[in-house]
Amino acid sequence: MPLSAYHLRTSVAVSDIAAAVAFYEGKLGLPVLRSGPSATVVDGSRVYGSGGGPALNVYQSVTAGKTPATLATWYVDDIDQTVDELASAGVELVRYPELAHDAKGITARAGGGRVAWFQDPDGNTFALEADV
Repeated sequence: MPLSAYHLRTSVAVSDIAAAVAFYEGKLGLPVLRSGPSATVVDGSRVYGSGGGPALNVYQSVTAGKTPATLATWYVDDIDQTVDELASAGVELVRYPELAHDAKGITARAGGGRVAWFQDPDGNTFALEADV
């Protein structure tokens, strides 16, 4: 099946769409491309843009925050600046005890580059990565 010919969008379940809107729009600064219903909530979903197109579908669901895995990664040019801007907006980085983090919470990535993680109000994990 030739799925490589189609655009891919990440979907993230949240328990409270109002809290998610405050986080994704207010703290991360993501633009809303459209809003609509979730399965049982009339205005329970948002599609956010990033990188010039639709990138993230956030929807209210009872399955919110059920995975500890990283759900999506932003590849940024300047990870220090991005971390500083997120910290100024009130976003806290996740520090994993088994990894060495610098003062900002950034970790060296295997094979080179740097990575940092943060979570939304439901504990959904996202990453920032940079090659330098």
